[in-house]
Amino acid sequence: MDKKDIKLGDIERILFGEAPPEFLLEVLIRTLVVFLALLVFLRLIGKRMGGVLTISELAVMLTLGAILSVPMQMPDRGILQGIVILIFVLLVQRGLNLLEFKHKKVEKLTQGDITVLVEDGMLNLKNMKRSRISKQQVFSELRKNEIYNLGTVKRMYHEACGLFSIYRYDEERPGLSVFPPADASKYDSMQKNGQSDLMTCCLCGYTKSDPDEADHCKSCDGNEWAKAII
Repeated sequence: MDKKDIKLGDIERILFGEAPPEFLLEVLIRTLVVFLALLVFLRLIGKRMGGVLTISELAVMLTLGAILSVPMQMPDRGILQGIVILIFVLLVQRGLNLLEFKHKKVEKLTQGDITVLVEDGMLNLKNMKRSRISKQQVFSELRKNEIYNLGTVKRMYHEACGLFSIYRYDEERPGLSVFPPADASKYDSMQKNGQSDLMTCCLCGYTKSDPDEADHCKSCDGNEWAKAII
């Protein structure tokens, strides 16, 4: 389209573009056909598309937008092209799933691996740094699961799909409070309930008896301590 053909008052061009108004009906028909084809595609690709997406499934979803937009809206492109591409993507995804099932290395390469974020009531700072997850993100997830003491967490995993899995000890254990210091009243009340003979590292949650202020944590080398809570 030439620049001289673009006019602000050209309402017909703005509303309908260069296609005739009748093409709107064709767009509706194209959209219905592609929508039905997409429903069949999602049904065939598996139940996980309706749940939490893996990396490969997310890549498929992002690809679908580019695949479907052209046959729905471009008058010079046929619907059949988009459906053929959908079938091709389906075959690729199914083939990749089969490879992941048969070969663990392929699964780890395409989906990633599980990361241990909390181990025996302590933060695994190296894994958190590798996964680019902050301490406040971990604490937020614990609070959502009604866990307010890091010491009670036996394991916390960051799954390959992005979810968090948390396993607790059966008994109560002293540990680092996960309440935010910004909530001063709750934070202070939890600190008052702590055991006076146990202190915990504010950085990783390592707990020991009566450390000096100059003592460095043997786990993370931090030197800031707080009263452990139960």
